[in-house]
Amino acid sequence: MTSKKTGYLLGAVAGAGVMAAAVAGAGMRLPSAHAELAPGGLIKASTAPIFAPPPGAPMSFADIFDRVSPAVVSINVTSRVDASALSRIPGLPFGIIPRGPQGGQDDDDGPGRGDPGGRTERGQPRLPTQQSSGSGFFISADGYIVTNNHVVENAESIKVVLKDETELDAEVVGRDEATDLAVIKVKNRRGPFPYVNFENAGKPRVGDWVITVGNPFGLGGTATAGIVSAYGRDIGETFVDYIQIDAPINRGNSGGPTFDVYGRVIGVNTAIFSPSGGSVGIGFAIPSEVAEAVTKQLINGGKIERGYIGATIQNFTAEMAEAQGLGDQKGAIVSDLSPGGPSQRAGMQVGDVVVAVNGVVVKSSSDLTRQVARVRAGDMLHLDVIRDGKKRTVDIRSGTRPSERELAANDNSGRGGATPGGPGATPAPKAPVLGMSLSPLDEGARNRLNLPAEVRGALIDNVDQSSDAGAKGLRRGDVITLANGRPINGAAEFAAVVDAARKAGRSSVVVGVYRAGRTAFLPIKISG
Repeated sequence: MTSKKTGYLLGAVAGAGVMAAAVAGAGMRLPSAHAELAPGGLIKASTAPIFAPPPGAPMSFADIFDRVSPAVVSINVTSRVDASALSRIPGLPFGIIPRGPQGGQDDDDGPGRGDPGGRTERGQPRLPTQQSSGSGFFISADGYIVTNNHVVENAESIKVVLKDETELDAEVVGRDEATDLAVIKVKNRRGPFPYVNFENAGKPRVGDWVITVGNPFGLGGTATAGIVSAYGRDIGETFVDYIQIDAPINRGNSGGPTFDVYGRVIGVNTAIFSPSGGSVGIGFAIPSEVAEAVTKQLINGGKIERGYIGATIQNFTAEMAEAQGLGDQKGAIVSDLSPGGPSQRAGMQVGDVVVAVNGVVVKSSSDLTRQVARVRAGDMLHLDVIRDGKKRTVDIRSGTRPSERELAANDNSGRGGATPGGPGATPAPKAPVLGMSLSPLDEGARNRLNLPAEVRGALIDNVDQSSDAGAKGLRRGDVITLANGRPINGAAEFAAVVDAARKAGRSSVVVGVYRAGRTAFLPIKISG
């Protein structure tokens, strides 16, 4: 068990090193006696030179902190535990710090008080409360505060704590799950409040200093410093390319600001990469240009609307491009279409590779989603696609993107289809193609697997687990619907596509595989 004294001692040693560099002065090189660890763990003196920070590096962040910290607040939230999350307690989203027991007291007196198994007046199970904390910052004198969505999601009450420890009630103005941003506003007090501004014009370069201020582990008013480590980090979120920083941020820092050396907000801290749950020097902030645009919309209307074309997409990889003879072409391949959605109505097809939107090149599935999301419902989108090796344009009138919760529900529900490999008579073995035995998708197989009428393809009866198809997870009951953009209805058609690819000197075939209501594309290597 690590003692607090040890942690403080390490901090003091680190601080001493910083002070030594500061005393040296900018641009000066001074010999000095300082500590080095000798073999065996003994400490010996060293006369190696100490290099001072280059001109322009801040000798202290105190002035910046004094200027901006009054605008940063701690946010304490009381909320009901989501019923779907009860099985996950005590796990909580990043940045939310428990500030008491998971099961809080009920709002009413009487039986069941403080008991998660109690009942409301309507006989429904009473859910426990949880108290948590995060960070935020004022962006206006009249009390608007930016934070993360996951800090205030499902909040029953919100209190913000100012630098001088004044505690104020607040309410949610608007939330955006897609970017994990939210705006709250102080109630029953007009201000003026100290606030800070977003910086969009002159962002720091990689390697420039930054400072974060927030509420790690409920400690409040904590400053840390570091540098910009990288821009454009993709951590699996659809609409944000994150700034990576190495300034220590921890649980409770979520929603707090990252400042440049001029005290301007360049990002909103939202996530860390950590195997241990603590800071390891890899933190992620939402860029200020994204945060400012979203928060302005939330303040003005309380809701974010994004464009939508009703297509499920995935990255078109280099291996897929090679398999189809498209060189180093990048883009997004369409793996599914929403029935009656904008893409289906416009004539988009599963297997189309989208390479540009309104003349802007598409490099990945995230790139396509973001470009579509920028338009308004009703706008016309001109998508350049590759179909059967030829380029064409599909004009799609954008719809309105459903909420992330609705989209997730649709993804989880599927649209028919049983688990591959379900019960039924074992088909007679077929001559394998790329390690897979295939048969036509007859009515018996269709009924056995509960497949929708629109699904057409070749049924996988068996997969050699030593083949590339087996290594990539294909299995009995999957349906091959496309191969290199061509519709497949049986083993002979699939074998013909494979043979043509082999003769063309390609190393793999891009296969569209239908399973449990969804189609996914993956390259299968051609052996021999």
